[in-house]
Amino acid sequence: MYLFSDRLYHQEEIKLDDNTKQVIFSTIDNQEIIDWLKEHNFPESFIEDIQNEDQSITYEENEKFKLIVLKYFISDEEDEMYYNDENIVIIVMENKFLFLGRNKSTIKGITTKLYKRYKHNDTLEYVTYTVIDIMIDHTMWLLDRIDDKLEEIEDHIFAEDLDEQDVQKSLYFARRTLNRISKLSIQTNDVVNKVFNHFPTATKKRLKYEFIDLKEHLSFSINESKSYLERTGYLQNLLMGFLSNRMNQAMQRLAAISLIFLPLTFIVGNYGMNFKYMPELDWKYGYLLVWILNILIGWFIFKWLKKNKWI
Repeated sequence: MYLFSDRLYHQEEIKLDDNTKQVIFSTIDNQEIIDWLKEHNFPESFIEDIQNEDQSITYEENEKFKLIVLKYFISDEEDEMYYNDENIVIIVMENKFLFLGRNKSTIKGITTKLYKRYKHNDTLEYVTYTVIDIMIDHTMWLLDRIDDKLEEIEDHIFAEDLDEQDVQKSLYFARRTLNRISKLSIQTNDVVNKVFNHFPTATKKRLKYEFIDLKEHLSFSINESKSYLERTGYLQNLLMGFLSNRMNQAMQRLAAISLIFLPLTFIVGNYGMNFKYMPELDWKYGYLLVWILNILIGWFIFKWLKKNKWI
């Protein structure tokens, strides 16, 4: 568990003080925090939202609590283009900011980034903005990473050592990730609007431009994810076209080889017939003539195919 006051503390047990401003980062399954919330009349429906792994992005509030559920993208070991999303819970009260996540590395990463920007006199509303900004910046970084990977794939499609199965797999996971980013960014934008609109008037004036910046970043994420989604479709078509062309070339070579041997097979077939009178059979140079004829026909057909770039 992490606690912010005038500096960053890391302890196994942190006491929640009702009379002190505290910014706390912990895991969703921290029973101490859940019990404390229940003692302070945290709604049961909010508890269910916190503990539900399938909970969608949402904003809820009552007289004492503001509950924000967002999504944070984490990489999956299956593929570097595949990212799963996990729930991030933010609870804001008069003098408490609680950040609850499922993945400890996620909590630590966001805590470290906030620590670089945190000041002791920051309001909890500003802390809320900062944490959301860190999460949105992470999504934008993720989009940049996918963009770089798509450029690598585009450059690699025509390489001789292309592994088409690996490329198809990466494009498939990229499409899944980009679809998810686009959908969740739209939902996050709605929640950000609700968060801002439920601030007191003085706070809205003070944080107006910060939240405009947030919405611009979300708009960028939505547009870029859709743009990259179209790009993955283009790369899939390009890959399939390249594979189809390579298959056509292979079939063309097979057809060319068949064309060389077709007249030769015809000649050999003629001499395989059992006729009694075949003049060449009694001729001393008949066997040599057939070989010369086969070689010349095969060579002329090969040169013709080479000239027309069939081979």
